Amino acid sequence: MPELPEVETTRRGISPHILNKTIQQVIIRHHGLRWPVDKDLPQLLQQQSINTIERRGKYLIFSLANGSILLHLGMSGSLAIVNTNTPIRKHDHVDIVFNDNTCLRFHDPRRFGAIVWTTQAIEEHDLLKRLGPEPLTNEFNADYLWQHCHRRTTSIKQAIMNAHIVVGVGNIYASEALFLAGIRPQHKANKLSRMKCRLLVDAIKQILHQAIQQGGTTLKDFLQADGQAGYFTQSLCVYGREGLACEICNSTIKQINIGQRSSYFCPKCQQ
Repeated sequence: MPELPEVETTRRGISPHILNKTIQQVIIRHHGLRWPVDKDLPQLLQQQSINTIERRGKYLIFSLANGSILLHLGMSGSLAIVNTNTPIRKHDHVDIVFNDNTCLRFHDPRRFGAIVWTTQAIEEHDLLKRLGPEPLTNEFNADYLWQHCHRRTTSIKQAIMNAHIVVGVGNIYASEALFLAGIRPQHKANKLSRMKCRLLVDAIKQILHQAIQQGGTTLKDFLQADGQAGYFTQSLCVYGREGLACEICNSTIKQINIGQRSSYFCPKCQQ
């Protein structure tokens, strides 16, 4: 599933190719995504231009003069910049075609992605208004994390993956950040000290920055907008490495399930 670094990589990849260009046509081949694509979208977007592309958590926000598009890649979605002559593949569900024959193409085999049109203030939209802070901002800090954890009896991994606490820390990066901070994923959130909160916040920021710099993680479905794979997979320390030796202490990496998600940790490096 594309996580925050993959979504940010996508935003950076597509922006130079489509910002401020006039939309000539919108082609919807399949309306049945996570929520039905607005049947009036072709008329609403025609002759409009995308003024900005921002990211909120795992959502991309395309701002136009007459409204905004919220786009979520879901479990297997991707965006690509192609020419209008590029052959259509199975699961290419939506094309936004611009006046220079550039096409923003949305591909989603599992159809858990979303393209939502709205004219309301974007920060008040139901999909966004209850989200926690962005992990790479100053708003997400040790004091904030401690305040939101010290009364929670869930695991710390579940806490940092809760989008109401902080957005965009998905399963891969939660595992990697907890390893870097030396904290076991099953550690109770309300047992985390302020010092450990500081270590974890710093680790989350470091892991996400590193992943963005390396172009996101390619596991099964994600490709950057230019078709190139992300490279952060090469840097994973614990995720998906069950039974292999820890690169720090040579102990065997363990795997457990927390909240129905696979979690990986080093029993020696993480306490």
